[in-house]
Amino acid sequence: MSRISDTDPELTHRLTRRGMLGVAAGATAAALLGAAATPATAAPAAESSAAGRGRPVLPPGRLGIQLYSLRDKVSTLGFAAVFAELEKYGYDEVEFAGYTQGSAGPITLAQLKRLARNHGLTPIGSHVGYYADDPNAYTFAQNLTKVLDDAQALGLKHIGTASGPFRYGSTVDAWKRAAEEFNTYGAAARARGMKFYQHNHSDEFAFATDNPKVRLYDVLLAETDPDLVFLEMDIFWAYVGQFRFSARTDGTPAPFEPLDYVLRQPHRYPLFHVKDGVSDPSNQFGYRMVDVGDGDIDYQRFISAVTRLRGERLAHHWQAEHDNPVESFAFARKSSAHLHSLREKC
Repeated sequence: MSRISDTDPELTHRLTRRGMLGVAAGATAAALLGAAATPATAAPAAESSAAGRGRPVLPPGRLGIQLYSLRDKVSTLGFAAVFAELEKYGYDEVEFAGYTQGSAGPITLAQLKRLARNHGLTPIGSHVGYYADDPNAYTFAQNLTKVLDDAQALGLKHIGTASGPFRYGSTVDAWKRAAEEFNTYGAAARARGMKFYQHNHSDEFAFATDNPKVRLYDVLLAETDPDLVFLEMDIFWAYVGQFRFSARTDGTPAPFEPLDYVLRQPHRYPLFHVKDGVSDPSNQFGYRMVDVGDGDIDYQRFISAVTRLRGERLAHHWQAEHDNPVESFAFARKSSAHLHSLREKC
């Protein structure tokens, strides 16, 4: 049986509203511009051009974007302008990287939640620091109650950290200790109807300093409660980890496939970061980050493999991201167009 209802009322409402907006926008564009295309219609155009080639790889209502990629626009234009653009590009969800904006002036959490909903966007998650030396820092370790209060005020279903579990070092015991804390945060989040998650970079796939046969990421998976602690795989950084750590420090091979982690425990990965890269073995990371669709990571294969699992099609959320895009709106538009254009192979 599917873990996600095929008649999700929130999803149905979003898709119905987006369809109505699409009809209205199309009629207006046709009246004003004839057949001329605009950036705002790039995503729907790309999707329709691929019609008839099979089922879309991207599940309906599950495309989001990590707002860190648009931090320049949020700080200068504000959330309202950014959300308006994301709605035009066909996004369904947003993941926060902070709740404040710059020149557009202060905004409350209630206003932020309402603003997102008014643009057909569901706030799906947020990144918060793991720990800090400052006892007043806005982190899970220092201010768990405040972090969860804010997430709950925004209606988030997920609340997590992009910090690695390196608080106590890189030994097996150090990661066991961090895992205990993650379990605590996960239990507190679950009590409020949310899921706590950790977002990886590449160093999580390194080997323990006291046991070079043990991959640290495996310690995290083994020592955290699967009902309390979830993962947001940043797919780009996972493939960087594959490049960097496919051999142990003594040179013995230790290959791994990022996708296999997900296929073994799909329920642990409700969120993904869809970030692309061009293979470059001369680079210390093995890849150069580029806009989604311009790189070598096979997202048709990756997303299809996950969503074709029984009961998993609507169980995951796919967040486009680029750490430093050349032009952030162009990145957002291009990413949506590319991901909507992907179709299942017959």
